Amino acid sequence: MEMPTQPRRKAALTFIFVTVLIDMLAFGMIIPVLPILVQDFVGGNAARAAVIYGLFGTAWALMQFIFSPVQGSLSDHFGRRAVILISCAGLGLDFILMALAPNLWWLLVGRVISGITAASFSTAGAYISDVTSPEKRAASFGLIGAAFGVGFVLGPALGGLLGAISPRLPFWASAFMALANVCWGLFVLPESLPKEKRVPFAWKNANPLGALKLLRSHPMLAGVAGSYFLVNLAHVVLPSITVLYMHYRYGWDTRAVGIVLAGVGICSLVVQGFLVKPVVRWLKERRAMAVGLTFGAAGFAIYGLAPTGPIFWIGVPVMALWGIATPSLQTIMTQLVSVTEQGRLQGALASLVGLASLIGPIVFTQTFAAFISTHADLGLPGAPYLLSALLIVAAIVLAWRTTRPPAIATAT
Repeated sequence: MEMPTQPRRKAALTFIFVTVLIDMLAFGMIIPVLPILVQDFVGGNAARAAVIYGLFGTAWALMQFIFSPVQGSLSDHFGRRAVILISCAGLGLDFILMALAPNLWWLLVGRVISGITAASFSTAGAYISDVTSPEKRAASFGLIGAAFGVGFVLGPALGGLLGAISPRLPFWASAFMALANVCWGLFVLPESLPKEKRVPFAWKNANPLGALKLLRSHPMLAGVAGSYFLVNLAHVVLPSITVLYMHYRYGWDTRAVGIVLAGVGICSLVVQGFLVKPVVRWLKERRAMAVGLTFGAAGFAIYGLAPTGPIFWIGVPVMALWGIATPSLQTIMTQLVSVTEQGRLQGALASLVGLASLIGPIVFTQTFAAFISTHADLGLPGAPYLLSALLIVAAIVLAWRTTRPPAIATAT
C-alpha cells in the first residue's frame, strides 16, 4: 500500500530507519559495558563471567527466535504502527530496568526482555513491504542495512566513552533515545496496513515452527529462505570469533581491533546506503543476489587465509559488497507472499536469524578451538571463516537454482 502523500511516506521510512538505527546503537553501546557489569556481579571472576555472558547472548537470541514471528503476526492483525511503537517503548523501559539492576538476575531479566522488544525488526521489514513498490524494496531494505552499519560503528564507540564515566550510563542513554523515538513516532508514523487487509491472530502461525510453515508454502520461497538461513549462519562467525582471531593470528591490541571494526562498519554503510539501489536497478534482484554472495564468499576466504594483517584488511571492502545480496533476497521473498502475510514472512525470517544466532556461536567457536589446539596441530586458525565461505557458496547454489527464470515466471 502506498502512503497517502510522498512527504508522509518519506517521513515514515525515515522513522523506520531511525528505529533500527537506535536499536543497533543501543545494542552496540552496551557491548563494552555489559561484560563489565556481569563480572562485577560475580566478584571479578573472569572465567565465570565469560560463561554467564555467553548465557546472556543465548537467552537474547532465543527470545528473538520465539518472539519475532509473534510480533510479525500481531502486526498483521493489529497493524504495524501500534506494534512498532509499543516495542520501542518496551525497549526504552527495559534499558531503564537494566540501568537500575541491583544484581545479576535482574540484569538477565532485562536482557531477556531486550530480546523480546528488539524483535520489532520483523515488523519494520513488514512496514517497508507495505509502503514500497516491489522494484524499490531492495533499496529500502538496503537503508535498513545501512542503519545496522552506522549502529555497528557508533554504538561501541559511544558505549566506550559513556562507560568510562559510568558503566550504567550507556543504558540510560539508550533508554532516552528509544523513548524519544516513540514520542517522535506518535506524530510521524502513519499506519501502513489498512483494516480490510488485516488477518486474525492465530498462535499456530505466530509460534516459530508455525511461522516457518509459511516458508514452505512455495518451492521458490523455501529455497530462497534456506539460502537466507545459510547466509545468516555464515555471518555469525564475525561476532563469534573475530576479536579472538585478530588477537591470536595478528597480535592486534584493542585499539587495532576497534579500528578494523570501524572500517567494517563504514564500508558496510557505504555499500548498503549508496550502492544497493543502483546495483539492483542495473542487475535486478537475482543477479545482484548472486554477485553480492560471491563477494561474501571471497571476503571470508581472504579473512581465513590472510597470513598478515594488511592482507586481512583487503578483505574488509570485499566483504562489505556482500551487503548487496541480503536486500535482494528479502525483496524476492516479499514478492512471493500476499499483503496479508508480510508480517508473518518477516517474523519467520527473523526466526531464521535467531536460529542461526543460537547455532552459530557453538559451531564457530568450537571450530576455532579445534584448529588452534596444540593437540590437533592443524595450523589453520582461519578455518571458521573458510567454513563460512563454504556456507555462502552453498547459499549461492541453492538460491540460483531456486530462482531460475522459469520458476520466477511461474510464481509471478
